[in-house]
Amino acid sequence: MAYWIKITYERNRYVIDLDQISAFACAPNGKITFWLPNSAIPIVINRQSNYKDYQQVFNYIQKIATHSLLGSWLKIIYERNEYLIDLNRISSFCHYPSGKLVFWLPDSSIPIIVNSYNNLDVYQKILDYIQRRTGHILS
Repeated sequence: MAYWIKITYERNRYVIDLDQISAFACAPNGKITFWLPNSAIPIVINRQSNYKDYQQVFNYIQKIATHSLLGSWLKIIYERNEYLIDLNRISSFCHYPSGKLVFWLPDSSIPIIVNSYNNLDVYQKILDYIQRRTGHILS
């Protein structure tokens, strides 16, 4: 089901299906970043410069964060940002012998690195997801 919104960003108007966005990054200063599908173009909005559009995206994030019963959305704090990531859209994971688990956000080149020693809960959720989704065990 589509969740279309219309926003203005850098003087351009976009109509975006938020259900097609694979990750959102929320910075402590109130900025929300997401990447347009199939383009890697980041959209960065904040409440001071564009409150209406910011509120639309923020409401959507709140909705998926609280109502995602499928367990595919993962909330993680990474490099001082809070990311909300749809694991169903991640197409590769890498497990290093040192215990690092790495994946890349779709539609961007940002790697997310999770260590078992400093974020065990998220690390285990990702490993469980990989095993459940692919049938493969990474460790």
